[in-house]
Amino acid sequence: MTDATHDPALRSWVESANSRDSDFPIQNLPFGVFRSGGDPAARIGVAIGDRILDLAGAAARGLLSGLSESALAACRVPVLNALFALPALERAALRRQVSRLLQSGEASGRGAADALLVPMSGAELLLPVTIGDYTDFYASIDHATNVGKMFRPDNPLLPNYKWLPIGYHGRASSIVVSGTPVRRPSGQRKDPSAEQPTFGPSRLLDYELELGAFVGAPNPLGSPVPIGEADQRVAGFCLLNDWSARDIQSWEYQPLGPFLGKSFATTVSPWIVTREALEPFRRPRAARPEGDPAPMAELDTPVDRERGAYGITLEVWLTTPRMRTEGTAPALVSRSDFARLYWTVGQMVAHHTSNGCNLRTGDLLGSGTVSGATPDSRGCLLERTWRGSEPLALPNGETRKFLEDGDEVVFRGYAEAAGSVRIGFGECRGTVGPAV
Repeated sequence: MTDATHDPALRSWVESANSRDSDFPIQNLPFGVFRSGGDPAARIGVAIGDRILDLAGAAARGLLSGLSESALAACRVPVLNALFALPALERAALRRQVSRLLQSGEASGRGAADALLVPMSGAELLLPVTIGDYTDFYASIDHATNVGKMFRPDNPLLPNYKWLPIGYHGRASSIVVSGTPVRRPSGQRKDPSAEQPTFGPSRLLDYELELGAFVGAPNPLGSPVPIGEADQRVAGFCLLNDWSARDIQSWEYQPLGPFLGKSFATTVSPWIVTREALEPFRRPRAARPEGDPAPMAELDTPVDRERGAYGITLEVWLTTPRMRTEGTAPALVSRSDFARLYWTVGQMVAHHTSNGCNLRTGDLLGSGTVSGATPDSRGCLLERTWRGSEPLALPNGETRKFLEDGDEVVFRGYAEAAGSVRIGFGECRGTVGPAV
């Protein structure tokens, strides 16, 4: 639930955090991993305005007094897994301590903390979590319906969609942090009119606008997580781009699902917004259309019905090489609402573990493409251009059916609500490079 760290009246002595446009006000305090100043050592940090508080340094200098030894030790580890594994109460205590340290009017420790601030512009942001497993879901009914209409106009949704959260097991080794170039993959693809497939660079490269959820507390093998506890197993959220080679994907996906058309790269944002920071933005889960089946008991609780969704706005921005040369501003391609998902994050966790599958700290769960009911809320080019038949018009006169070499895709996300300070996720950025 909300506490003093969410108070909209709070201000920070880090002035950039008080700007209305800042993604990282004192009410946010997301975690990340960085290095700076020529020091090769990675350190955990907290984003505050346009600065990073060196959390490892704060722990070493006694600025986090009163925390448990396990929490202090977790602050010194150069990835977030140990911190995410802490009990939720200990993570909340750390959040409160950091909030007090950065609040305006806080004299105790300010001088020492000021020395631990690093300009974000001069820091290298790293992959913040050691990710053991990655699962991608298909939780947006708008996305699933649109894609289904392209291939099965008379029956867009398969019979299981409204009964359980659909997902597939992705590839953790090819998850990269924002800013990492993404090379166009090669693979087999078969044109509908061709007799045989050919091998070569993907011609239908796409992005997928998603939110990622990182697992905190693990569950033992053979022990399902009840829906009433499932949401609490999530430590934080990031932006996620599940790059997709649509031509490779369409040739290979039957009968076992996505494989090489997905596994070449997945990009995540470097800052992890905690579940605690998002408490003011909880929403009732999306209402189901009349006639849809109610979720089964293992996927339903009053709390999930009333607070299972998150009001998070997600955006896609695109620049082409020509736009950058001409100085044309990035184009807003789509804007969608994470709260519209048919399945909540809690339902995803509960279903994932319902057979006894053990989720481990740092595992990543993708939401699947987040789309809405209108063309400008479609979360991938497959939908936005309707499989290339309706090319996207850009402000400088260029068009796109799918991504071309040199195109840069940037995701942004933010949560806002009446009576609360807007908080953001930063950026998830990737530029397409040519195939080998």
